[in-house]
Amino acid sequence: MDISTAMIISAFVAAYFLWFRSITRSLNGPRLWPVLGSLPGLIENNGRMHDWIADNLRACGGTYQTCILAVPFLARKQGHVTVTCDPKNLEHILKVRFDNYPKGPTWQAVFHDLLGQGIFNSDGDTWLFQRKTAALEFTTRTLRQAMSRWVSRAIETRFVPILNTAQLQGKPVDLQDLLLRLTFDNICGLAFGKDPQTLAVDMPDNSFAAAFDRATEATLQRFIFPEFVWKLKKWLRLGTELSLSRNLKHVDEYMTNVISTRKLELTSQQNGVVHDDLLSRFMKKKEPYTDEFLQYVVLNFILAGRDTSSAALSWFFWLLTLNPAAEEKILLELCSILTETRGGGGDTSNWLDNPLLFEEIDRLIYLKAALSETLRLYPSVPEDSKHVIADDVLPDGTFVPAGSNITYSIYSAGRMKFVWGEDYLEFKPERWLSEDGKKFEAKDQFRFVAFNAGPRICLGKDLAYLQMKSIAAAVLLRHRLTVAVGHKVEQKMSLTLFMKYGLKVNVHRRDLAPILEKIGNYK
Repeated sequence: MDISTAMIISAFVAAYFLWFRSITRSLNGPRLWPVLGSLPGLIENNGRMHDWIADNLRACGGTYQTCILAVPFLARKQGHVTVTCDPKNLEHILKVRFDNYPKGPTWQAVFHDLLGQGIFNSDGDTWLFQRKTAALEFTTRTLRQAMSRWVSRAIETRFVPILNTAQLQGKPVDLQDLLLRLTFDNICGLAFGKDPQTLAVDMPDNSFAAAFDRATEATLQRFIFPEFVWKLKKWLRLGTELSLSRNLKHVDEYMTNVISTRKLELTSQQNGVVHDDLLSRFMKKKEPYTDEFLQYVVLNFILAGRDTSSAALSWFFWLLTLNPAAEEKILLELCSILTETRGGGGDTSNWLDNPLLFEEIDRLIYLKAALSETLRLYPSVPEDSKHVIADDVLPDGTFVPAGSNITYSIYSAGRMKFVWGEDYLEFKPERWLSEDGKKFEAKDQFRFVAFNAGPRICLGKDLAYLQMKSIAAAVLLRHRLTVAVGHKVEQKMSLTLFMKYGLKVNVHRRDLAPILEKIGNYK
């Protein structure tokens, strides 16, 4: 190496480290390393990512900035990340400057093959049109009643018998897997009026469910690699991209058959069957929607509504095993309501032989509080991100450059002392109730972002509560659950906050006598 080359390299290295020193002073997040940026920290904390982000946010007052790779041409935009959980910032991002923070090109490119321009994966006018159309359906009482029917049917005919069998045999079951199957069957019934019956005693494989799961997993793998890498793999048909292509073909064939069959049924009104699923509702509208549009409506709805409820319920049942006082309060409320609606005297056969009615479920205020508290601590979607269109300044004074990404940590938002007080890590359903304990009091949507917030707040929020309350009540009335000996409960690092090893539980018979005695209903 000659002297001139060495001098150029030395000057380049010196210039880089001057730049690196300046950027480390301007960014207040986790430690930055030369070239690698915050990547070493991400790798080191891969198994506790959400808690690591929360730790950093606590140390930085609710917002921090970092760069994934400390490379000059990337650091300002693509590699620059702002992370926040401050409610004022969340309101600014999700409502006040909503148009400046869309899903963005990276997110849309990743999910396009699976979700197209569906409501979950679109921005601007495309999103707004679907949002307005779907909102008209989600506000109707008939859709909630349809959900209640699908949930009750699946609970009574399949879910409860499986738990009864586990109780009699004394064998543990993976409750998370059962809930995934149950909610998938429910959401498919509500979405397109067809029950795939993945929840059954023999735990059958369903080709559509399996293809949809594999396609979702393969899609999430795209987030690991830069866009050009997975696009090259897609072009060469390699690895997960080949799997994605094959499974999407199966999903497409299945949905094409469902849509064409439903069109014939609606045209001929066969056997006088009433179709009140979401697909049929869209088909009955005056607008001539394309088959592709209808397919994406259904798939977006399934993705948004299936995993979220099952994950939340898994954490809910686990939290109850750690908080027996809260479990007892849920049972006291449940038994008090059923005593009023179905009679008392200690005979609970009528309670167990017939599913809970819509009106009974609606009165379960403490149960809703417990589920909300679960979602505060373990939100089904722990992190979400937006693309920054134009330079902006957040309410806390943080400057965010155009072209960069901003992540809002839903998981961290529920675990900040400055938002929830000294008892922020406690499981405390009472924080959701009025002082007299008789009314459920919703929190500000920018403090509690488990259902998103602003214009994109979850349309299916009420349906989610209905399904979760129905399932929780059915289980708790009949069974007491304990975590199987030796089973580890850990978070799985994925788009949805699942348990890494499932939730293995032992199922015991529920003795309601002590509860009935407390409400003066046992004779």
